[in-house]
Amino acid sequence: MYPILFQLGNFHIYAYGFFIVVGFAIAAVIAVLKIRKSNIKISFDNVADLFFYTALSAFLGSRIFFVLINFDVYRQHPLQIFKIWEGGLVFYGGLIPGAMVAFGYMRWHGLPFWKLADLISPLIALGLSFGRIGCFFAGCCYGKETSLPWGIVFKNPDSLARLNVPLHPTQLYDAANGLGIFFFLSWLSKKKTFDGQIFWLFLFLYSITRFFIEMFRGDPRGFLLGDLLSTSQGIGVLLAISSLFMLFYMEKMHRGSEDGCSGNP
Repeated sequence: MYPILFQLGNFHIYAYGFFIVVGFAIAAVIAVLKIRKSNIKISFDNVADLFFYTALSAFLGSRIFFVLINFDVYRQHPLQIFKIWEGGLVFYGGLIPGAMVAFGYMRWHGLPFWKLADLISPLIALGLSFGRIGCFFAGCCYGKETSLPWGIVFKNPDSLARLNVPLHPTQLYDAANGLGIFFFLSWLSKKKTFDGQIFWLFLFLYSITRFFIEMFRGDPRGFLLGDLLSTSQGIGVLLAISSLFMLFYMEKMHRGSEDGCSGNP
């Protein structure tokens, strides 16, 4: 498509970085507004620090994971590691360090982790949606060749996708998926029965839907068990199982606490 959105002399605005920044900014603004409307007691400084440290750790983790998956390429061209604007972030690589840093920060400052995690989870899906639009413009995360009428042909020589053949628009599949998860979880947030439910449901839904979208991906991204599963599919399976376990476990703990409060034997 259009890897470079704008060009002023030697100055370039790359689509990938642009949409990631826009998605993060929108998610951050919505998060601040939601926190102000909620009963969560947290200062603006804590919110700013939490977003900064979490975003930084998630960004570094997602880039490092991408580099490790494509290590043979970056070993030959090490300076390419720093060209973030061209694409190359893995969501699952950023999820674990981002969640760990957020958890550590909230524990250190005595903040309610599960309440904030529920509030932020739909916004992560929204940010992912914007990020995938950036992928579409850049041509990364492209799909397999297809004869379906909605196949996309990339012709720009700067694109990272295969050129001049119709491909599954997997970037748009994932963008629509993130947007759908955002709206669903935003609606469900008003009906949740225990803290942590939205967070774990987000991980479950994204892991399952991403697993199927991966089947249409055609870009090199690392595989497990030979060529049976992509790296993201393997991680997704583990996350889906873990999420289901935590959903059932936390629901059981919630019911147990309710029974205890009501005096039931």
